[in-house]
Amino acid sequence: MNIFDLPPLNATLNALSTGFIALGWWAILRDRKRLHITSMVTALVCSTAFLTCYLCYHFGMMAAVGEGSVRFTYPGWIRLFYYLLLATHLLLAFTIPPLVILTVVPALRARFDRHRRMGKFTLPIWLYVSITGVLVYFMLYQWFPSTHFEELKRRFELRSRAGQSAA
Repeated sequence: MNIFDLPPLNATLNALSTGFIALGWWAILRDRKRLHITSMVTALVCSTAFLTCYLCYHFGMMAAVGEGSVRFTYPGWIRLFYYLLLATHLLLAFTIPPLVILTVVPALRARFDRHRRMGKFTLPIWLYVSITGVLVYFMLYQWFPSTHFEELKRRFELRSRAGQSAA
């Protein structure tokens, strides 16, 4: 496994998080509190694992090939759509850690009125960020594969071979 294997793992963690957020929402609407708690804690674990892998990927890319992100190279209106989607995803993604903390802490303190109020605000944003994270992955790596990603992989392989030759 190398740094280039992390994007599908990141997308999987995001998709799992989306599913557990939705299940937790469904559960609380039906007053199934135990399922709600289990689902939301699992979503939080998946999101935390995603964030850890995401940061490892981008810092690892910077260390391995000197670039921390992959450019979307597909032309036309799809490129514009991708960057608009990415911009909204990133802007809202920055709000998720503090929003989740502000939602979870009241629940831990049995302040369920505040937890409910924050949850109504946090949940749609968290869902949007999780769903768009998966869409960004599919657009960049599957549906419209970036030629830049392939170039970075080649550069990594050349550096790896050069390092092995020197040793």
